[in-house]
Amino acid sequence: YLSLRNAQLVIKLPEVVKNDTLPDGFKQQSEVTKPIEDLGVVVLDNKQITITSGVLEALLENNCAIITCDSKSMPVGLMLPLYGNTTQNERFRQQLDASLPLIKQLWQQTVRMKIENQAAVLKKCAGEEVKCMTIWAADVKSGDSDNLEARAAAYYWKNLFKIKGFTRDREGIPPNNLLNYGYAILRAVVARGLVASGLLPTLGIHHHNRYNAYCLADDIMEPYRPYVDELVYKILQEGMNCNELTKGLKAQLLTIPTLEVI
Repeated sequence: YLSLRNAQLVIKLPEVVKNDTLPDGFKQQSEVTKPIEDLGVVVLDNKQITITSGVLEALLENNCAIITCDSKSMPVGLMLPLYGNTTQNERFRQQLDASLPLIKQLWQQTVRMKIENQAAVLKKCAGEEVKCMTIWAADVKSGDSDNLEARAAAYYWKNLFKIKGFTRDREGIPPNNLLNYGYAILRAVVARGLVASGLLPTLGIHHHNRYNAYCLADDIMEPYRPYVDELVYKILQEGMNCNELTKGLKAQLLTIPTLEVI
């Protein structure tokens, strides 16, 4: 049960409080408070969670991203503030007026950095030869007209997770489930950052989909995906069973918003 008290998020477990067989000391521990202004992302991952309207308002006022999950614990919904920056209207206008050459150059930079980061992860984790990826990164043209992103991705996934039958596919075999979860968290973090910067997350530089409210977030997160890949690789190296998303696995993946990046 999530409620608000003195600008603090109060997390309460009603079943524990009502249980007369439990000691009072244990019951007191069942209520936890967190300062709202310290929260960047809240993940709601249980069908029985009750959350007050006051909590939602306070979280959004403090630019917190709220993620809801389905019965398989996979993120399915994202709630963000409508107004995140005082110069929002001006930023929207600049986005809408951006020229096609500028947009293509931005995508060129984005793809180049993504391939460079993929190469770094591949070399660091799998010890693979990445000279071809370095060349592809340098050869990315405006708008990535040669689709070097796809060529690099094919080489990258083939050499990073050497698991029989593995291909990067949303519905594919593990660790695709871990990657999906990690990318969903990353997407929420990036979308939150865009809103805070006064940008319109719907208006992408490359991704365009009339049903996607976060096209720009999907663009901006591309160079950061390899950080998620590296984390998933480390989880596999620890020998953990990845067939289903356990509490332990989710706890590790929820460190994504606090990863240090250069």
